[in-house]
Amino acid sequence: MERLGEVMAYELSKSMAYQPLEITTPLAKTVSPRIENSPVIISVMRAAVPFYQGFINYFDEADSGFIGAYRNDNSDGKEVDITFSYLAAPSIEGREVILVDPMLATGKSLVTSVEQLLKNGTPKKVHIAAIIAAPEGVEYIQDSLNLPYEIWLGAMDEKLNDKAYIVPGLGDAGDLAFGPKL
Repeated sequence: MERLGEVMAYELSKSMAYQPLEITTPLAKTVSPRIENSPVIISVMRAAVPFYQGFINYFDEADSGFIGAYRNDNSDGKEVDITFSYLAAPSIEGREVILVDPMLATGKSLVTSVEQLLKNGTPKKVHIAAIIAAPEGVEYIQDSLNLPYEIWLGAMDEKLNDKAYIVPGLGDAGDLAFGPKL
């Protein structure tokens, strides 16, 4: 997941504004492009930590945040309930924000995360980065977000199953990174 974060961060960086930066080398002066304003990178849930690390490796001057949001167990699988339990982030006013969450299933935790973040300012743009997504989650985001955003995906899988898990998916990203929840 960390390597995928680095690759996606590189691709995403191409969409950002750059400014010239004069650099003095031992032999001469030169100009190199530099990102105009470092983004705020926010990981969602424990599963995002390795994926987030790939982004922070690339955007090494970025500010960071963390969102604790998780899916509650449900019996019918028709309605997914998201619990939002923690938010730590710098001001996002006028900044580009990169929300990093490896799995975009229903889209509800990401929309809830954005709604909570808006209490801390209005971003210039939100980038949603996921390794794998379901079409239903992307559609939910498109129907629910009313601010400038862009979705960055490694792959779009087939669908959600009756329990709202991505199919074929890869399983629980947090469990794969850290072991099963105790």
